[in-house]
Amino acid sequence: MFDLRSVFESIAGFFHIESAFLIRKVVSIGLIWVGAWVANWLIGLASRRILKAVDDGDDTTLTLREKRGQTVAQLLRSVGRVVVIVVAVLLTFNTFVEITPLLAGAGILGLAVSFGAQSLVKDVIAGFFILLENQFAVGDIVEAGGKGGVVERMTMRIVQLRDLEGILHTIPNGTIAVVSNRTRGWSRAVLEVGIAYGADLDRALAVFRDEASRLSADAAWQHRLDGKLQVSGVEKLDDSGVVIRTLIRTVPGSQWDAAREFRRRLKNRLDAEGIEIP
Repeated sequence: MFDLRSVFESIAGFFHIESAFLIRKVVSIGLIWVGAWVANWLIGLASRRILKAVDDGDDTTLTLREKRGQTVAQLLRSVGRVVVIVVAVLLTFNTFVEITPLLAGAGILGLAVSFGAQSLVKDVIAGFFILLENQFAVGDIVEAGGKGGVVERMTMRIVQLRDLEGILHTIPNGTIAVVSNRTRGWSRAVLEVGIAYGADLDRALAVFRDEASRLSADAAWQHRLDGKLQVSGVEKLDDSGVVIRTLIRTVPGSQWDAAREFRRRLKNRLDAEGIEIP
């Protein structure tokens, strides 16, 4: 039969220490890591509560509140777990040796390392202000650091963007000088469609405005549009035809779908009306 006490006595004898002392240390370490597990579980619970609190039940669009909540939850998980593990490791060391001198030495070492890791410090500071100023959040479609895509992950050091081809770009926060957010507050699609010079321009404009009114009144699209479509009129006289511009203002991220739908409807309507597209 397995005798745990004899195992502790054997280990204690090997290191020339009392078995009772070893048992106390093992129990202390066990309690530290149980506490770390509980803290980690609470962090996960808090992040799930945040996601649940900001969820509006509509999976078709991500509101600004939902994006903000996802970002905070993601940072809470990543930063919180690192802090918990670091504290648990330090407390584990502290059960055997006094860590105060070690922390003082680590502070001096950290100061020396910081001079050689200025880019890392710059990334962390930039990430803090990105989060503080709410420049963008997880789920936003942005252009940053010369790359564009959907924000999949944010930490205090990096931002990860997934572009249209599925490529994941990892960008250090310190290299981001300008951020272009395509899905903050509201979005807009600028649609320019040409018609042949031989077509009746006034009739074509009437067709554009009629189709714009129909899409604006469509119940299936009203929750994705932010106001009525606006047909601005003749934008330019191109080499091959007359270009008519339409502005489609939508909720964040729906501008591309709305533009595709209006193009489809417009093409079918122009064909039915006999208006030529060059």
